[in-house]
Amino acid sequence: MVKLDRLINILGRYGTHLYGCTSTRDRELHSVAVHDPVRPHASLGDVFLAVGVANLEEGVTLAAEARAILAVVRTTETMSRALVDALHSTDSALLLVDPSVSWSQIASVVYGLVLEGRETESGRGPSDLFALADTIAATISAPVTIEDQLSRVMAYSSAHDDTDPARLSTILGRRTPDHVRAFFDQREVFTHFARSDTPIYVPPSVDHGLRGRTAAAVRAGRELLGSVWVSAEEPLDEVRAQILKDGAHTVGLHLLRSRVSADLERQVESELVIQLIDGTANAEAVAHKLGIPSHNLRVIALQADTADERNAGILLAFERATTGFGWSRIGRSTLFGNIVYTVIPAGDDPGPALRWIESLAAELPSHINVVAGIGGTADARDLPASRQEADESMALHAGAGAATPVCYDDSWDRILIQRLKAVAANGRIPGRGPVARLAEYDAQNATQHIPTLKAWLAAQGDLNATAETLKVHPNTVRYRIRKMRQITDLDMDDPGKRIAMLIALSIRSE
Repeated sequence: MVKLDRLINILGRYGTHLYGCTSTRDRELHSVAVHDPVRPHASLGDVFLAVGVANLEEGVTLAAEARAILAVVRTTETMSRALVDALHSTDSALLLVDPSVSWSQIASVVYGLVLEGRETESGRGPSDLFALADTIAATISAPVTIEDQLSRVMAYSSAHDDTDPARLSTILGRRTPDHVRAFFDQREVFTHFARSDTPIYVPPSVDHGLRGRTAAAVRAGRELLGSVWVSAEEPLDEVRAQILKDGAHTVGLHLLRSRVSADLERQVESELVIQLIDGTANAEAVAHKLGIPSHNLRVIALQADTADERNAGILLAFERATTGFGWSRIGRSTLFGNIVYTVIPAGDDPGPALRWIESLAAELPSHINVVAGIGGTADARDLPASRQEADESMALHAGAGAATPVCYDDSWDRILIQRLKAVAANGRIPGRGPVARLAEYDAQNATQHIPTLKAWLAAQGDLNATAETLKVHPNTVRYRIRKMRQITDLDMDDPGKRIAMLIALSIRSE
């Protein structure tokens, strides 16, 4: 929170002039209202921004209707003595803004100070949801928790002793425990959030370690962003319920501003990452802009999906991958199609990339399926190759259904075979020859010449090893080899032909 005196002093640097208000400058400000010409009497707030109102008297009247302590009006009109006297009589104030100052500048300062509090010397407040939680808790006199739409903790108050086991588990685990969330679901709390902004009361439950809750939805327009929870055994009275509702509205404005800022940062980061993984002559300079080294990098390709909601999984994964300022994250990410690509510093050891994937997957809901691949080490200029390797590794992970992501370092041989299969599918490898002839013969006569040839080549001509692999007698192997020589021109003594046959066998579609 911020006092009116502090806000007046900060806005004074932007060319504003104060009228009225001699005894209320120590008042604390908690909310902001903006003039809406469509619904001019709908907003309430301690500070009223008269956007689009050029008439001073109208601005003061609208501010009074909004129950504002301070009205901010931008106009060239001069104050009349009658209007100044009216301000003094109501113990309110007006800040007159010069038209050369934009509303975006004024609104940025006001929202930064009033809604976020703990301002810096420049008058811009940090993104501090914890300060908002403390403010709401102090006003209501009860512990407060702010959660997102997936019941993950974003902030919590710290000014109260709390013996509620459910709340403590929520804070320590950074999300509402599954059994508690299921209980709320049974009470149709989340259904209520979807359709109403009115606070809802949930009675205590000893089985769930719950003292009792009153919660309100946090919304931006019609979009549900999260919820504010108050720990209290009894329902809130009308006054405190209204404070909770207003506090949830303030949290929504805060989250909306944070999202705009984060979206801008994501956009810039995404464009730079795309340049790197697509290939650019200025790769080192782009890496420098992203704040990552230009050597020993890897590309991670990741997909996340859920059967219930199309695109919800990958959008949530991208949000989590880009949460926080760039300097606080190890990787830099972009969303390209339905794949999140992340460039991460990781040299010969792919461990950091694996841990990054594990950490991201752990933050997603359990019903979201994650597949990922890690490309090989590359310098900034060679990241397009690492991106292709990451794509191919991810495809292997998706096809194999393995528990852990696939890394190119360990799977280059399988990726090579996949590439050769793709070439063969396009008809760029001859479809005729000894291997094709033997496959045709096996299909017509139910023989086992292809498995025998493959095992023999893998054993480098060792009859006993081949027989052991096939679980047959060595004489059976000798017989089959003689038969294969009769069927086709099988020059098994030529090293070049043996390599070609092994490749042809490896890329055959089983």
